[in-house]
Amino acid sequence: MLLNIVAIIAGFAILVWGAERFVTGAAVIARNLGVSPMLIGLTIVGFGTSAPEILVSVVASFQGNPGLAIGNALGSNIANIGLILGITAIIAPLSVHSDTLRREYPILLAICLLAMLLMIDRDLGVFDGVVLLLALAAVSYGMVRIAMRHRNSDPMEMEFDAEIPGSMSTQKAVALFVLGLISLLISSRMLVWGAVNVATAFGISDLIIGLTIVALGTSLPELAASITSALKKEHDIAIGNIIGSNLYNIMAVLSMPGLIAPGPFADEVFSRDMTMMIGLTLALFVMGYGFGGPGRINRFEAALLLAAFIGYQGMLFFDAQKSSASAEQTTGITLSIQPQT
Repeated sequence: MLLNIVAIIAGFAILVWGAERFVTGAAVIARNLGVSPMLIGLTIVGFGTSAPEILVSVVASFQGNPGLAIGNALGSNIANIGLILGITAIIAPLSVHSDTLRREYPILLAICLLAMLLMIDRDLGVFDGVVLLLALAAVSYGMVRIAMRHRNSDPMEMEFDAEIPGSMSTQKAVALFVLGLISLLISSRMLVWGAVNVATAFGISDLIIGLTIVALGTSLPELAASITSALKKEHDIAIGNIIGSNLYNIMAVLSMPGLIAPGPFADEVFSRDMTMMIGLTLALFVMGYGFGGPGRINRFEAALLLAAFIGYQGMLFFDAQKSSASAEQTTGITLSIQPQT
């Protein structure tokens, strides 16, 4: 058990370290090739901050643990809004000035509703995975168009420009990118191995592990990025990181178990977890869109988001306890009916 816990902790640490270098390397390579900071921020950085979730989902699906992959995708989105935006906006209330973000709010809500529609039959199959990947291509194309059209007028352009290192050589950026990618591959393998073993030892479903431990761990890069951006008064980036990450989590991360390990999933995924994710996404839309004026997430609203996340985690804890007790009872009944020798 100690080895499994060490694997989880080390996996998280290497995951965060590798994700930062992966994103920095990719962003500098793109900038040195002449790509605008706005385009880098909306596509490369958004994809890069979801790279931990994507790799964990791929590894878990290939190992026959699609529940962990699904839990990681939905749980990360719930953590991003409830925990990360909640904590960030309590530290520094967030104001939205970017017209680009105002366009991304309804897109995120629409993608979440699309995923909900695809999963309403309680099955995540190859068709669902393909639809989500096609949505990823369409949304990415739309982001490129938006970035190119508004790069000179949107305040996020200057915020992204300030965040990308300007003096790093392409050779060093490539080295950082490769090092980050290797670190992500190794750490995701360690994390999934340790998490699955812990779940098995305690009789907890891999879905619960994915929704809690793994989702929180893979969301650490977003937590660091959002708090840092908020303290620098780069509010649009702080919220943009979350919106971009959540979009990629639904389209890229959730599609992996459908493509690699298709099949039915537990009813509570739809009734409990998907409902929670949709609810928080809708709350983010109402708070941040700014109907008739600039969007703003104040400390009271942030506290509500954080309270919703804590309440959800408490619900998962009690569900895990009931599941574990049920498994122990079943084991006890099985042992009691074994013939005596």
